[in-house]
Amino acid sequence: MEHLEIIQPGDRRIHDMPHGERPREKLAQMGPTALDNAELMALFISTGIKGRSAIQIGRDLLHRYGSLGALGSLTVTQLAKEHGMGIAKASKLAAAFELGARVAREQVNLKPLDSPELIYEYFGPQLSHQTQEQVMVAVLDSRLRHIGTQMISMGTVNESPAHPREILRPVITRGAHAFVLVHNHPSGDPSPSRSDESVTRRLIDAAALMQLRFIDHVIIGRPSPGRQGYFSFREAGIVP
Repeated sequence: MEHLEIIQPGDRRIHDMPHGERPREKLAQMGPTALDNAELMALFISTGIKGRSAIQIGRDLLHRYGSLGALGSLTVTQLAKEHGMGIAKASKLAAAFELGARVAREQVNLKPLDSPELIYEYFGPQLSHQTQEQVMVAVLDSRLRHIGTQMISMGTVNESPAHPREILRPVITRGAHAFVLVHNHPSGDPSPSRSDESVTRRLIDAAALMQLRFIDHVIIGRPSPGRQGYFSFREAGIVP
C-alpha cells in the first residue's frame, strides 16, 4: 500500500497556503483582528524551519508559555534559544511586544491612575510573569496622571525589601503630587504578606508627614478562578 504523509494544517509552509489564509494577505484584506495570536506572531517570525511553519512556531511558543503575557516577559536571549527562533526573529518579536506595551501605556497615561483596575492594566503585562519580585513607584501629577516610574528594588523569588525613604525619594525628587506603590508576587498569588502590610502602614505615615498623596499599594499577581490578578490595599481599606 502506498504510504501517505499526513500534514497537519499548521505544519504547511505559509507559501503553500491558499492566498486568503496567509497571515499577511489575511491582515490586508480583513484587518489585524481577523488573525489569531499565532498568525500575528508569524508576521514577525517571518520564516519557518523544516516541518514547522512560522505560524506553527508561534503556536508552539504559546503552548509552551501559556499566554502572550508570559512570552512578552522573556528576554531576547531567552526567545532566541527557542526552537525555530534565533536572535533575528527573537528581536523582531520582542520589539512587537514592546510596541504593544507602549501603546497600552500611552492610553493609560491619558487617564488618572487612581483605580486598582487601571494600575493593574498598566503594570500587569510588565510584572505578572516576572520570576523575581520587583518594587516600583509610579509618580503622578496633580491630576493623578502618570509622569514616571522608578524601580526601587529587585529581590529574590521570595523577598524584595523596600524602605519608605527609598520609595518616597523619587516622588520628592520629581516634585510629584501623588504616587502609587506597585510590586509583584512571582508565585502569581497577589495575597499580601505581613511584610507587605507593614511596609504599607509605615508608608502611609511617612507620606502624611511629607504631605504627599498615597493613592494605593497594588500587588500584581496572575488571575485564576475565583481570584483577581491583583490585590489593592485601598480596596482593602488599609490605604485611606
